[in-house]
Amino acid sequence: MTHAYDKKYLDDAMRNLGEAMDFAGNVRNLDLDEFLGMFIASGIAGQFGKGVPKYVSGMSGTELVLEVLQKSGIAADGVKPQTEYACSAEYWCGWVLAYFQWYSGRPFRNIRDCVFMRDIEQLYPALHEASEDKFVDAVNGIIRKKHLPTRLQAQRKNCGLTQKDLSKKSSVNLRTLQQYELRSKNINKAAAETLRSLAQVLSCEIEDLLEYDCSEIETQED
Repeated sequence: MTHAYDKKYLDDAMRNLGEAMDFAGNVRNLDLDEFLGMFIASGIAGQFGKGVPKYVSGMSGTELVLEVLQKSGIAADGVKPQTEYACSAEYWCGWVLAYFQWYSGRPFRNIRDCVFMRDIEQLYPALHEASEDKFVDAVNGIIRKKHLPTRLQAQRKNCGLTQKDLSKKSSVNLRTLQQYELRSKNINKAAAETLRSLAQVLSCEIEDLLEYDCSEIETQED
């Protein structure tokens, strides 16, 4: 599996996002889903998710939140930086969310399409003392239970295309497209050229087509 960035930054990223969620929730009294939305819309989540040192290591959780608020047009003058953080449920939510994002290699905006912060908060009592990999398993289980359409299908419908339209425009076999949308074939194992062609037609990034949990799908190559 390809992770989001070098593992040497992971501890800092987990700590900083944990501090940020704790500060956002317990000091600024923000709903965690609301803050995650601002984090993503500000563009900082995209940089954080790529392991840019400025965001994963170069600032505290408080500073991260304040920059998100500033970019969101919310005044935060006179706010004192938080220097001590308790192991709160909010801290844990940020901590494990950073791990999942690194582990999966998916952008935060795509993770939010499948899992809400309230889903993560509900896992705190059972998993806050467990390994991060247990959390990954739990989140993948949530995604499966939601029976969400494949991301390929969602992108195709957003573009107003039928499967036949997409097959013709991308030169990808119609039956192959149908198998990807049914999850009977693993799009994460598709040839790079197939993914590039689909992404080009759908005006999206390749990562927007990849699935989260394909552990129950037979791995096949184009």
